[in-house]
Amino acid sequence: MFWSRKPSCRVDEIREAVRQGREHQRYYQANKKRLNAEYKAAQKAGEVHTKAGLGSGFGLLPWLLMGMGAFSNLFQGETPNPWIGGLGLFTFNSLYIYVAFRAFHKETRDAVSTRVALVLMGLVTCGLAMAYGGNWLLFFPLFGLATGAVVRLPHLRWVGAVVTVVAGAASVFRDGWGGLDTAYATWISTMVTAAIMSLSEAVRQLREAREELARRAVEEERLRFSRDLHDLLGHTLSVIVVKSEAARRLAPRDLDAALVQVSDIESVGRQALTEIREAVTGYREGSLTTDLDLAASALRAAGIEPVVHRSGQPLAAQTEALLGWVVREAVTNAVRHSGAERCEISVRGSAERVRLRVWDDGQGTAAGTAPAVGECVGECAPDNAGTVSIPVIGGTGLKGLAERLAAAGGWLEAGPGPRGGFVVRAELPVESVAPERPGEPAGAVRAARIGEVAG
Repeated sequence: MFWSRKPSCRVDEIREAVRQGREHQRYYQANKKRLNAEYKAAQKAGEVHTKAGLGSGFGLLPWLLMGMGAFSNLFQGETPNPWIGGLGLFTFNSLYIYVAFRAFHKETRDAVSTRVALVLMGLVTCGLAMAYGGNWLLFFPLFGLATGAVVRLPHLRWVGAVVTVVAGAASVFRDGWGGLDTAYATWISTMVTAAIMSLSEAVRQLREAREELARRAVEEERLRFSRDLHDLLGHTLSVIVVKSEAARRLAPRDLDAALVQVSDIESVGRQALTEIREAVTGYREGSLTTDLDLAASALRAAGIEPVVHRSGQPLAAQTEALLGWVVREAVTNAVRHSGAERCEISVRGSAERVRLRVWDDGQGTAAGTAPAVGECVGECAPDNAGTVSIPVIGGTGLKGLAERLAAAGGWLEAGPGPRGGFVVRAELPVESVAPERPGEPAGAVRAARIGEVAG
């Protein structure tokens, strides 16, 4: 029947409209997410200036509607001397807009021109209020709003009190005791605006501080990564070069010994790949024993006699890793630059501190570049132990290690030795003692001598 078809068509139209509405809503949500993602990406890239709170003077412009009553009085003929009133209204609005747009940046807010504009606005407000009264008294809360946007503590209290007293006196003079409402509105607008603006600035400063902390964290991570790569690759490549030269020299007369060197090169390369992967992820825990073995092997391949002494309790993983970096860098420098015939490495631990000393009898450095290291190397701490400002001779590697050890509560010193050659010594606090090995009594002191005995 005709009467039954009409509701059915109407229902179909409603369903179609609902379906289209849902499609538009899904499109809007997807587009909104995409735009938000692009905006956040632009903020991270620094293409968009991040600003919290009201953001600009446009947030203060709607309050100018409070002056619509005075504006209507001009056209209704209720204001004597309308040309003077219109000029005053135009001057007030111009000064208000000027102050509003300069209130959101500290440099422009504290400028002399902004303060002069605020004073002129106060004079215009008092003149219009005293001359006309009525709706013109509402310019006092507007003036209080502009004052709160510009003035900050500690001057805000007495400036707000002066503005409120002036507004109350002018309002009572024109409209009797009912004008105290205008004074109260002026006080509230001044203080609330100042509070909102201060909160907005605090949020913006916190956001900028967070971005600065994030930027510094990225820089520190880049520095850590560059140090790890320098220490890893510098030592590993030096070992590979030295063993390659040894293999080349041995190949004509002793092929088996040359193959041993080539096998060592393969092992060192594989271990370097593993260490680089671990350094990239930031979870590398060095083994001091492994580093000492590799150092002795590299020294022997370079024709330098290694003598390694180790005594004391087992060390924490972080302490072993840091000392391992020092051993790597010192041995790498000895292999590359020293021309030494003998290199001594000693690790001596006590209940509170662990000391490392690496000495070679090579050429060392030029005289006068640093004070000579005394006989107490490896046995006693210098007077400036624990401080950051310890003289270190060398390139990026030793300087980076000095910073690392200083951050861990230790120190690093490098320079010519008293017996000639070059000495690198380091000291670190013992963080924690690793569990005793099976079969070892608690607190047992282990000693190892690699090079002369084990070599």
